[in-house]
Amino acid sequence: MHDDLPEIFNSDLVKNCKFLTRGTDKPNLCIYFENYGFGPEIENSEGVLSNKSWFSTNQFLLEFIFHNEMKHYKCLTKVSSQASAVYVPLYAGLDASLHLWDSNFTVRDSSAKQLVSWLARKPEWAKISWNNDIAIPYPTNFHPAEDVDLVQWQSRMRKRERPYLFTFAGAPRPDQQSSIRGKIIDQCVASSRCKLIDCSLGGNIDCDNPSSVMRVFQSSVYCLQPGGDSYTRRSTFDSILAGCIPVFFHPGAAYSQYLWNLPKNHSSYSVYIPVRVADDMPRSIEEILLGISKEKELAIREAVIRLIPNLIYADPRSRLETEDAFDLAIKGILERIEDVKKSIREGNDPSIGFADEDSYKYTFHKKQE
Repeated sequence: MHDDLPEIFNSDLVKNCKFLTRGTDKPNLCIYFENYGFGPEIENSEGVLSNKSWFSTNQFLLEFIFHNEMKHYKCLTKVSSQASAVYVPLYAGLDASLHLWDSNFTVRDSSAKQLVSWLARKPEWAKISWNNDIAIPYPTNFHPAEDVDLVQWQSRMRKRERPYLFTFAGAPRPDQQSSIRGKIIDQCVASSRCKLIDCSLGGNIDCDNPSSVMRVFQSSVYCLQPGGDSYTRRSTFDSILAGCIPVFFHPGAAYSQYLWNLPKNHSSYSVYIPVRVADDMPRSIEEILLGISKEKELAIREAVIRLIPNLIYADPRSRLETEDAFDLAIKGILERIEDVKKSIREGNDPSIGFADEDSYKYTFHKKQE
């Protein structure tokens, strides 16, 4: 790990947290840096959450959370020549937030250029590398310190009564003409089997309140996950945490992103309704979901609940016996590096299979493979 990375790239951003925003109508991020980036502990969850291990975690602090997890990683070395991989604790997302509305491109891009200049002087980065993006899960509000907390939560989700067939949590995107959210909301409002969590200003539920959102997700069989500002959503991981089966409309929402955390057999843990634009939206999502047998529904939900350990970030002060999202990320990158080394030893092009283009993430597929 590059402990000597200048503070301008990480800790200075935390010190200046009051300038970091979550959007034009949101308060700054300062309170969310508490407890290793998990945020303040949730003291009164109204019986919805378990008694401990729950925090008001902001989805945009994954870099800070991951860095704190890395500080407690058991296999760290300060001798880079002995390292299998080198971690750069760069808070690129927070830096982007700092300059989100900056029209001065020189100012906006200055830290990125400084980082490249700094890395170029390091012997570890003297060789050409191959860029390959693999997404890791958004942080949820659940950060267990012990395996028993995790097992108890999974058991609790298996026993939940789920009166709603499907749920959508989000706000419409009227400025995005091709967005399917408007039609999803219309179908949800028209169905007695759907529960809408309206996250627009003046909505019916406080979407920043984990207890409010999780209460509905825990009461739902399926949770709709259309794209918003990006293909991926934190809501996907909140729904899985609640034992609610995610329904995706584009492969970029999960299937081509979280290769280290989710099964290759997509239908084992989710439902896929291929929709490119709003006009492709099927007339009735309700009919599609009602067409899934109860036996299959139960099997998928069990697979979803079993996935929960893969998608949470445990308390770094005590490691779980079960692998969490951090463990899988480290394991995944080390395996990729070993694959590259093996290719080099065998005289093959190390970019083959390692730096495959990411176009699949954004490709539309009519049929789930």
